[in-house]
Amino acid sequence: MNRFRISAAIKDIFRFSCVCIALFAIIGTASASPTIAGCPVFTDNNVWNTPIDTLPVVPNSQNYITTIGAGKGLHADFGSGTWDGGPIGIPYTIVSGSQAKVGVIFDYADESDPGPYPIPPDALIEGGPQSTGDRHVLILDKDNCILYELFSAYPLSDGTWQAGSGAIFNLLSHALRPSTWTSADAAGLPILPGLVRYDEVASGEIRHALRFTAPQTRNTFLWPARHYASSLTGQQYPPMGQRFRLKAAFDISGFSHDTQVILRALKKYGMILADNGSSWFISGTPDPRWDNDVLHELGSVSGSAFEAIDESSLIVSPDSGLAKQTSARPSPPTGLIAQ
Repeated sequence: MNRFRISAAIKDIFRFSCVCIALFAIIGTASASPTIAGCPVFTDNNVWNTPIDTLPVVPNSQNYITTIGAGKGLHADFGSGTWDGGPIGIPYTIVSGSQAKVGVIFDYADESDPGPYPIPPDALIEGGPQSTGDRHVLILDKDNCILYELFSAYPLSDGTWQAGSGAIFNLLSHALRPSTWTSADAAGLPILPGLVRYDEVASGEIRHALRFTAPQTRNTFLWPARHYASSLTGQQYPPMGQRFRLKAAFDISGFSHDTQVILRALKKYGMILADNGSSWFISGTPDPRWDNDVLHELGSVSGSAFEAIDESSLIVSPDSGLAKQTSARPSPPTGLIAQ
């Protein structure tokens, strides 16, 4: 090989190396899926973790906003300290794969996963052990990345539990619950993926949609929801699963760091209507590190700053949470169940 060919070959290798480095840089800086205890909370191409900032607004958006409350502010339904004798927010408990499983008796057994469930005796209960509220119990098996969720859960003297309903989710799968089935949430969705967690906010980025409630909903549901909890038929009532986002033009520059992180997520990923409850109540986990005064800043963001969006273009299958991506995203890790 002459000197010219050697020089050309070296240049080709150099160009190829630069391309590889650039690709690795892109992949390395792309948003990865949220994780808890080493488990992905679904993959980055799941509907919960897919940006919706470029999707169209639904024609009925303003009616939904008016019904929920255009003049009512956001509310962080989580924080530090206690309220009414219990922690503020929905907690979760992490267990190992060796945690003993116990039986659960369900009020709505025909729409609940029978279990058994790996619930430790000291499992955290929403509102505390004496709560009379929703009493959600969320259990994450960190070794198998399986999420177990219960609604209205009460421990029994023999070590088993009584609950209104229960659902089991494989966080490595996109499978949704059977159509018309509830979960531990009225919309038939998992709860944990939509919670605001302190460690995410402290990191500067939330990479998923949030969960929120509204006082009145319609007797229907939209993908990815699977269930409704209403007899109302008026078109002004939003269906379960309806996704909303903070308008792109809304100025967040005057808010504190933590509030800005939450508001940026509401612009990029939005929030999913998951249950009946107070207007614009966003769910999160209790944590002593929350500054409740900072969280109260959300109250100045009124419902009129939001819009309901149409995410039907993301659907790959109505029975799957896998979402079409609106921009280039990294491929999910190998070995995941694509259902």
